[in-house]
Amino acid sequence: MKPTTTRIILASLIGTAIEYYDFYIYGTAAALVFGPLFFPGESSAAQLLSAFATFAIAFVARPVGAALFGHFGDRVGRKATLVASLLIMGVSTMVIGLLPTYASIGPLAPILLCLLRFAQGIGLGGEWGGAALLATENAPPGRRAWWGQFPQQGAPLGFILSNGLFLLLAFGLSDVDFHAWGWRIPFLLSGLLLGLGLYLRMRLTETPVFQQAMARQERVKVPLLTLLREHFPATAIGTLSMVVVYAVFYLTTVFTLSYGTKTLHFSRPHFLGLELLSIVFLSVGILLAVLLADRHGRRPVLLAGCVVIGVAGLLMAPLLDTGSALWVTVWLSLALFGMGLVLGPVGAFLPELFPTAVRYTGSTLSYNMAGILGASYVPYIAQLLVNHGGLGSVGLYLSLTAVVSFAAIASAKETRNVDWRGPA
Repeated sequence: MKPTTTRIILASLIGTAIEYYDFYIYGTAAALVFGPLFFPGESSAAQLLSAFATFAIAFVARPVGAALFGHFGDRVGRKATLVASLLIMGVSTMVIGLLPTYASIGPLAPILLCLLRFAQGIGLGGEWGGAALLATENAPPGRRAWWGQFPQQGAPLGFILSNGLFLLLAFGLSDVDFHAWGWRIPFLLSGLLLGLGLYLRMRLTETPVFQQAMARQERVKVPLLTLLREHFPATAIGTLSMVVVYAVFYLTTVFTLSYGTKTLHFSRPHFLGLELLSIVFLSVGILLAVLLADRHGRRPVLLAGCVVIGVAGLLMAPLLDTGSALWVTVWLSLALFGMGLVLGPVGAFLPELFPTAVRYTGSTLSYNMAGILGASYVPYIAQLLVNHGGLGSVGLYLSLTAVVSFAAIASAKETRNVDWRGPA
């Protein structure tokens, strides 16, 4: 039975919602509690840096998962790969919620945390590309960016779910209870999202574009080798175009949560509330961007988003260091709106860079390699920069990532009219 439009949209949305939910609850826990719980022998500053270092491990694992799931996604099909990646990702997240701390099992605790974080990254490595292809390879002509927004809208949805839950915990639990056991609740509740996602994805069929490609016998033996041999420039462009998206997201969420509570002395519920308000502008940016991208092309919208983020980087210190809730919210909203302008069209832009036979591998590898460059050590680097050069140096770092992505996108060809129906 052919899946309905609603089922396709929900199945593509739920996976990336879980992705951002899982990653943000980890980032929030790393910023708030993982330091003293898993690295108690260090100073408070070293604890935070160690916790942020474990945050980076999943991004190192993600390209490995991208190559693995991309191989099977391009050779076997999108559906099976989507189910497997979601299962690995979700189970790893739940187990983190059951993990004993250093006080219980000593040095084994941070080791297990790192292993689970690596496993989480493996599953996440195959998630986004499959979700993007599920949406765009089912899209009618001229509507790929619109359909490609649904995996992207998983970012604000996952953020709202995770941040909202942490906000409820902040109101409902004392700091002692939150540090003792309350931080585990978001990890364990991810099982509900996992169950919903598996239910939706098990009821899918293969995308028509993939079926047509297989009917034309376009399958390649080793997609990764074909990608690197024949499509390396497209892979490099795709990777560098995404760097700014990762950098701005984790600077506006993980890093600023730590900075806002520890340096600006906002209460945790107050700052989480400001972030929840600001994340609406990410969703609005995505929606506006895909409407414009289907009408005017991907490149002009993506370039405009990089400009907005570059300006936000220059305004980071002047606005945040006021300590004003209003100006903090203005900065967060501007940065996340710029992120939406870039994130929205890449749901179509990255898959359009590659032919069907290597599309899963190419789009997924580009997306996840960008995670290493743009996100893995960003909270760690930002903490070092702010310790030695102040917040202005962090803002400059964000602006530089915008310049990198702007240059990559400017060097790419417009992909809006790429025909997926004929031979690749």
